[in-house]
Amino acid sequence: MACVATTTAASRVFFCSNRKPFFFLSINPSFRFIGCSNKHIVSCLKTPKNDSSLSIRCIQSAQDTLETMRNEGISSVCGRNVVDILEERGLLESITSENLRSACSKPKVSPLKIYCGFDPTAESLHLGNLLGIIVLSWFQRCGHKAVTLIGGATGRIGDPSGKSLERPELDIETLENNTVGIMNTITGILGRKTSISTIGNEKIQTTDMGLCDSFVILNNFDWWKDISLLDFLRNVGRFARVGTMMGKESVKKRLESEEGMSYTEFTYQLLQGYDFLYLFKNEGVNVQIGGSDQWGNITAGTELIRKILQVEGAYGLTFPLLLKSDGTKFGKSEDGAIWLSPSMLSPYKFYQYFFSVPDVDVVRFLKILTFLSMEEIRELEEQMKKSGYVPNSAQRRLAEEVTRFVHGEEGLLEALKATEALRPGAETKMDWKTIEEIVGDVPSCSLAYDQVLNASLVDLSVSTGLFESKSAARRLLKQGGLYLNNNRVDDEGKKIEAVDIVDGKVLLLSAGKKNKMIIRIP
Repeated sequence: MACVATTTAASRVFFCSNRKPFFFLSINPSFRFIGCSNKHIVSCLKTPKNDSSLSIRCIQSAQDTLETMRNEGISSVCGRNVVDILEERGLLESITSENLRSACSKPKVSPLKIYCGFDPTAESLHLGNLLGIIVLSWFQRCGHKAVTLIGGATGRIGDPSGKSLERPELDIETLENNTVGIMNTITGILGRKTSISTIGNEKIQTTDMGLCDSFVILNNFDWWKDISLLDFLRNVGRFARVGTMMGKESVKKRLESEEGMSYTEFTYQLLQGYDFLYLFKNEGVNVQIGGSDQWGNITAGTELIRKILQVEGAYGLTFPLLLKSDGTKFGKSEDGAIWLSPSMLSPYKFYQYFFSVPDVDVVRFLKILTFLSMEEIRELEEQMKKSGYVPNSAQRRLAEEVTRFVHGEEGLLEALKATEALRPGAETKMDWKTIEEIVGDVPSCSLAYDQVLNASLVDLSVSTGLFESKSAARRLLKQGGLYLNNNRVDDEGKKIEAVDIVDGKVLLLSAGKKNKMIIRIP
């Protein structure tokens, strides 16, 4: 099955595998539309205006799902238990019951449904969220079904887990935009096989969703919008014990802080707990996954299911948080967040981040962020210890694998092309278009043509901010570290000639391998 959006921000056209329009989806008007094609069912739900509720379903039989995965060339790991795979790769922190291992053991006979939630607190997910998608993908690859839940309701409150301050309140329009952005990211990552199709006289980029039939995107506002406070207190609140809620780690830390915790935040664990109960009862979801800081919220859900529905079979699984070298989480509030959306961080910049990780982290990242076999990862680790090892070879493989998973083959090729074009000493012929594509990722400035032509390179490198002083520029030039359009400059008196200006529009100055300045010439 193929699903794709047109290039406009306000609308999307989805296509079946025969490349005919499947249905038209407009983000802004209220709608509730379901489309069907043979055994494939796709529904897009948008409830009344200002409720920020938007859900996509893409469902197929388990047998067809496994067949699709085989046809897409996804490596078969169904012979192994997915929990064992996660544990081996360092992606398992805790599980609520060892029975989960046996429940995962027969995906061809009784596949599980696993969900991970994402509150729309930004218009893109970030690197800290990627582990949740990777764990979902591992379950998919082992024959189970993935459910991603967008917190259209819980995003209005904000999860206090791991936060020292209450999250800022977001308006409805922002929540809606964030919801659409996150859904686009998830849909792209969990199943992508991009091609260009011609419909009439128009070329449309389509995405053949190879794993589309094994995942669902839901929005918890779909059920919360109909629940009143009295209903919630009667049906859910009376089953919650205040002492247990206060004993959750996320609550204790906030209560001990100077800021404290609002009642709104205090109830968040019950909202997330009820989400699990609703999905267990109405969608057949068996497992909730999340980072280790979500343990309290996840167990709140398993407890509600046990108390209210009086059944077993609901499980929780947490994975370690992805931490920086200083021990802090990857998030969106810190400077330099690693966004997953290409509109917020280009594939080039995304690739460069992983290419630059230190040796001490690269093997760990290969295990948790890629789907390479453990044998291949061990081989890379052994190569790093040998005298003939080419520096950053393991990082290059890491960057390629993660960029391909998040941005697809096209995004990876874009990143590789830009990387080569910006590499000092590269023999690749530079062109204006390639440089312009990465101008948002590299410091740049604009100068008039007559300000550039015949200007001293040393003077230009200082006036544009590449160097703080002429002496610093001359010193690096003598050391062989000053480049113009990737060509090393040895002449201290070098002046800019017309032939130096790429396509008459741009110059690229480089101080060593990392510091660059793009000069745009209008």
